[in-house]
Amino acid sequence: MHALPPLPLPSSDVPVLPPWLARQKPAGSAAEAAFAAGAALQALDGLVRTAPAWAGAWRQRLALKSAAAAARRLGRPEGQSELRDATHLRLRGEALGPGGEICEAFARLARRPPGLDERELQEIVALLGLRWRTEFAALPGALAGLDKTSEPPPFAAAALAARVVAPEAEVLAFWLAELGLARALRWPFAVPLLTAQMLGPAFRPNETSRLRPGSPGFERALCGALVASVGPALSLAREIAAHAARLAAAAPKIRVRGAGEVIALLLNEDAVVGTLRTPTLTRWATRRLFQRLVEFGAVREFSGRAAFKLYGI
Repeated sequence: MHALPPLPLPSSDVPVLPPWLARQKPAGSAAEAAFAAGAALQALDGLVRTAPAWAGAWRQRLALKSAAAAARRLGRPEGQSELRDATHLRLRGEALGPGGEICEAFARLARRPPGLDERELQEIVALLGLRWRTEFAALPGALAGLDKTSEPPPFAAAALAARVVAPEAEVLAFWLAELGLARALRWPFAVPLLTAQMLGPAFRPNETSRLRPGSPGFERALCGALVASVGPALSLAREIAAHAARLAAAAPKIRVRGAGEVIALLLNEDAVVGTLRTPTLTRWATRRLFQRLVEFGAVREFSGRAAFKLYGI
């Protein structure tokens, strides 16, 4: 029998946005926007710090959503399903491809504590299809400087994003804003929230323009984006928590050697390929394991295909 890690936070205990905030109209001033963003982050803060066993899968699902928005901004056609395929359905040693590299950049964001060195930043720049610029070298230090900032965390994140002045590097600016927000909040991990909103109404003051990092009003828009993103993020957390609870209930019934490895992956990743092989699991055994987990309602199959299936909680 392969025991699950503790699952201390059932879906019923995942916080919800205050009703008044869920009905909130766009803030009229920077102070109102900051207040609304602070209330939204307060609702999320306890969940992030508690870090239930399924939190890795939750962050990776948010990362996939962010990667899809980033791909659209970069003019790429892939949606979430295509990006998931690009990440998982490739031969050993095969390159990720442009879409898969965007997805990998945000997957790394969701796995990491909110720190960064120049080498790591160079890798992210490359994954986003950008050329290294000399001014990027100062960004890790600016991120570390948020430990001493007195600015509200959303404003600190906006200021960090504004240091990326190249228009073609807007996705990198949002990637850094995600990291900066987590750093300013003293969160143990970055939680992708902002990039998924980068093409949304929060950054569109009218039908003909869009606010970009560094432009007047960007800080207020970023606060609005946080308010818009936290509610769906909490809904997703409740959904994943419910599946994790079913996974915990099913685990004692799964008597497959090596099942614990797969369960750990399901709790920490967006998806796991149905043909996974490990030192203790053959492809046939993995396929049978996933069939059993689907029967118990503990996992979902995401691809809808007869072959090359992908599973997650």
